[in-house]
Amino acid sequence: MLYHLASVFLALLFIIQGKYVRRVTPKLPEPAGRREGTYGSGTPLSLLIIGDSAAAGVGVELQRYALVGSMLNTLGPHYQVAWKLMAKTGDTSAELLEKIQHVESTQAFETVVISIGVNDVTGLTSSRKWSSNLAFISQALQDKFGAKRVLFSSLPPMHLFPALPQPLRWWLGVRAKHLNDLAEQFCQTNPQCHFVSAPFPTDRRFIADDGFHPGALAYQLWGEYLARVLQEQLIKHA
Repeated sequence: MLYHLASVFLALLFIIQGKYVRRVTPKLPEPAGRREGTYGSGTPLSLLIIGDSAAAGVGVELQRYALVGSMLNTLGPHYQVAWKLMAKTGDTSAELLEKIQHVESTQAFETVVISIGVNDVTGLTSSRKWSSNLAFISQALQDKFGAKRVLFSSLPPMHLFPALPQPLRWWLGVRAKHLNDLAEQFCQTNPQCHFVSAPFPTDRRFIADDGFHPGALAYQLWGEYLARVLQEQLIKHA
């Protein structure tokens, strides 16, 4: 109830604060480094990482320190990982879906990790559209890449982002939690999909200079956690 009241009576303030944040927040580039390849040794594993700026690794300078690098470092001693990163800053779930539907690829990926949703929060994607997009993304990944396992990583705790002023920070945080709840509900009814409640650290030293994206330490913890969840899934269904 409070969220809906704030949406009506504080709408103008939220617009002003949003414009201010976009104006003063540093625009960090996506990190340099390879976006596909083979890494490690052991049991073959195919892995696709897709999504938004966090999936792309914004907040660090090199992919080796980003999400993909952390996951590969954890999986590499046990698996030979054929991997690819398909992520872009600013993408919403609708834009990610469009990319998947139009990508030309003959490569199959058994496992897909998705980081998406922050731009759906700031872009005010409706609850119905969000849930619909998740369903279409899941199906498109099966059709395009033969995905057997899709891990949806939770949205970060936006109510704790230093770059966001109050009450905008609180308002976006409530919305992010709601989208997380919807994603978890969707995964519970789709056996090939798994919602991963990632342990995003909230200490300032884990956050990038823009006060919005993960820093190197956060990517390390995030990637290691996702890799462990994936390993558990692989062992369970071996």
